[in-house]
Amino acid sequence: MHYRRFGRTNLEISVFSLGTMRYLASANNAKATIERALTLGINHIETAQGYGKSELYLGAVLKEQIPREQVVITTKVTPKPDAASMSAAIDTSLERLGLDYIDCLALHGVNTREHFSWIVNGCMDAVWDAIATHKIRHVGFSTHGPLDLILDTLNTDFFEFINLHYTYFWQRNAPAVAVAHQKDMGIFIISPADKGGLLYTPPQKLQDLCAPLDPLHFNARFLLSQPPITTLSVGAANPEQLDWPLAVTHPTDPLTPVEQAILDQLEQTAEDTLGTDRCSQCHDCLPCPEAINIPEVLRLRNLAVGYDMTEFGRYRYRMFENAGHWFPGRKGSRCTECGDCLPRCPEQLNIPALLKDTHERLNEQPRPRLWES
Repeated sequence: MHYRRFGRTNLEISVFSLGTMRYLASANNAKATIERALTLGINHIETAQGYGKSELYLGAVLKEQIPREQVVITTKVTPKPDAASMSAAIDTSLERLGLDYIDCLALHGVNTREHFSWIVNGCMDAVWDAIATHKIRHVGFSTHGPLDLILDTLNTDFFEFINLHYTYFWQRNAPAVAVAHQKDMGIFIISPADKGGLLYTPPQKLQDLCAPLDPLHFNARFLLSQPPITTLSVGAANPEQLDWPLAVTHPTDPLTPVEQAILDQLEQTAEDTLGTDRCSQCHDCLPCPEAINIPEVLRLRNLAVGYDMTEFGRYRYRMFENAGHWFPGRKGSRCTECGDCLPRCPEQLNIPALLKDTHERLNEQPRPRLWES
């Protein structure tokens, strides 16, 4: 296992971290998954109050058999509108985990301007107090929010690390990665395998394009070859899903000529397959009068058409109108063909037609989120 400095926290953490949202089948499954992670050299475990019984399961394992200094624990708490609520939430996590202190607390889901206003108007007072009383050692934030909000949150200079989405297949947050690196922050990439493309079960076309690497390994190499990135979440549902990081040889080295050739092939394939219908993800089409998340809808179409990532597209598309601020925006079927977006598109895409096509390709009935199942 390789380790990197987690920004100015100065913690040395493994380049693969155990994310605990998916190990919730039972306490025994959680215990076995945690034990396997530690055996592989993973020393960073991330949980959250919102992940069902995850904190309780982790706390039980910590109490029974893991020396406290052996692991770095991050838990996440949603931002609160006032200091009292935030203080109570921090104490709840400490109690569930059975810990005297939490290594890293992340404000979970700084996704809206309202969350941002809470942070700058009282919520953080409770965090500073928890740091002063040694309940918390380091503070960061996680986000599924828009890029401008992420950048504003980074520029508060309140935080030592950030948890965010960024993968080969979704590079919108590259400017946020750059700013966080400039500020010497730890950078934790969340869900690079699952929300990054359902890469545990890639389509055959994507497998062929990434050969001789597996798409899962290619994406990990794309990320960890970038020095600013500290660690990738491995959201294992069971111990066996932790074995793949061992197959990523030299994870932090620069990309090899073979890996660069894969990058080039993926780019050329998207260009050839999508042609003049390819959305470049500039976001100039927003805002949409019908609140359609046009760039994300068209990104899912890019992936489905370009790489046969249809199952991933369906998985994400059904979250529209079903996941609130965690995945905002309405489906393509809401388009009224008003034409408001058309003059703003630098590629002159027929956006209404592409939204309709995406809906026909990807629409399915919504399903419960993992912790609601």
